[in-house]
Amino acid sequence: MDLKEIQNLIKFVAKSGTSEVRLETDDVKITIKNERESKGENQTVIHQMPMQQQPQMPVQQQAQAAPQAPAEAQPTESKEAEDDKYITVKSPIIGTFYRKPSPDKPVFVEVGSTISEGDVLCTIEAMKLFNEIESEVSGKVVKVLVDDSTPVEFDQPLFLIDPS
Repeated sequence: MDLKEIQNLIKFVAKSGTSEVRLETDDVKITIKNERESKGENQTVIHQMPMQQQPQMPVQQQAQAAPQAPAEAQPTESKEAEDDKYITVKSPIIGTFYRKPSPDKPVFVEVGSTISEGDVLCTIEAMKLFNEIESEVSGKVVKVLVDDSTPVEFDQPLFLIDPS
């Protein structure tokens, strides 16, 4: 099963409203659960059984781990309005985010780097495969939103790009 098929399966489960999908092949076992919180928000949790190296914290636990104080709400709103002019590069897959092609090489892009369409921004390791994530726009890297060697979710923001 290739990554495109996995991505399509995740999108299908998210849109269909099904509660759980399990898929088993000879080398991969995937369970996708679409759980509903008491607030009515959808939440997708994905477990990869045989090849998962690190346990991933479900989205609900991440939200509980970083509660936001009401006093912080106003600065965040103005910052979001500021970030609206930037293009957000999101993760097309779940896996581990790496800024370098290997530990002894320099990072692909730094904050302030000018990039062109097709330039490699990072790699994401998924199921022992390293996938290069290429820019779909030209511009300048404004912010790197994820730390090196950390797990990322599907559709998680990775970079902010200023297209001007």
